[in-house]
Amino acid sequence: MTASQRIFNFSAGPAVLPLPVLEEARRDLVALPGVGMSVLEISHRSKAFEKICFGAEERFMRLAGVADDHQVLFLQGGATLQFSMVPWNLLPAGSTADYFETGVWSEKAIAEARKVGEVHVAASSKATRHDRIPGDGESRYSARPAYVHMTSNNTIFGTQYHRVPTVPAGVPLVNDASSDILCRPLDFSRFALTYAGAQKNLSIAGLTLVVVRKDLLGRAPAGSPVYLDYATHAKERSLYNTPPVFAIYLLDLVLEHLLAQGGLEAAARRNGRKAGMLYAAIDSSAGWYRGHAQPDSRSTMNVTFRLPSEELEKRFVAEATAEGLDGLKGHRSVGGVRASIYNAFPEAGVEALVGFMAEFQRRNG
Repeated sequence: MTASQRIFNFSAGPAVLPLPVLEEARRDLVALPGVGMSVLEISHRSKAFEKICFGAEERFMRLAGVADDHQVLFLQGGATLQFSMVPWNLLPAGSTADYFETGVWSEKAIAEARKVGEVHVAASSKATRHDRIPGDGESRYSARPAYVHMTSNNTIFGTQYHRVPTVPAGVPLVNDASSDILCRPLDFSRFALTYAGAQKNLSIAGLTLVVVRKDLLGRAPAGSPVYLDYATHAKERSLYNTPPVFAIYLLDLVLEHLLAQGGLEAAARRNGRKAGMLYAAIDSSAGWYRGHAQPDSRSTMNVTFRLPSEELEKRFVAEATAEGLDGLKGHRSVGGVRASIYNAFPEAGVEALVGFMAEFQRRNG
């Protein structure tokens, strides 16, 4: 299949990768230049891989504006493992962690944290089926939270924080940024710890990125499993055990690609244009297409909407797939349609979907 034959992949993850990155990886897959073997074969203890790994670490910090008081870690286990690692390292016995409940993944994070210690839900959008991000005025914090946890983008429901929440002074703010990391400039100094599965905006499945403030390292309980201690990975610069070598290699290529495209401000402009086209199509349909998220909470990464009936939704997805618009079926827990338009998703694909939406409504409305 040639590049011109590629379909538009709206999948929520693993998600579309930049075409130049795929082409470069294909070109060097059999033998890395100057190495003589594939990146799939090189030792994680080799100088060749250290150059890739430490280069990706430095490139991420430069692109994202991460200061030296934070450390970048390349881990495994996805965001799901972080649901446990965060409280394991940051929730001492007898303390309480505060969570914002804004979707399925925050609910899963809460459930895992409760296995470690006390959890208080500081704000929730559950009563309105997670169609919005709670405002700062709705938050009710516990007396002395060990940390506050947020999920910046809710993939299933299509909502996103467009501000950094105001939390009690001195309390660490933790962010699950799995589905919107690097979609826009972000002040990482506002967060004590940020984590993200790589398979949406950064790389492929199998890699989890963690950005942790260095003063929070070494807080895991004595006798902790070695892999669950952030300090273990910080000390070894993500090379304590065999890391996901190929995923880190692809991350480095994606970061290089983002820098070449103008960095995160340029990415934010592209993402704003793409999301703006889709939301305009929804809003101009006279209610035939109905967005799930309230306008001030709409995500630029995952656009979720419904049609007048489930039968029409099934037909919409099937016909769109036949037209080369793949991955539009909404999450099984909520139904409907979901268009995931991460950094690497091309504007031409959004234009194609908008055109299909207009024609589908004309034929069925």
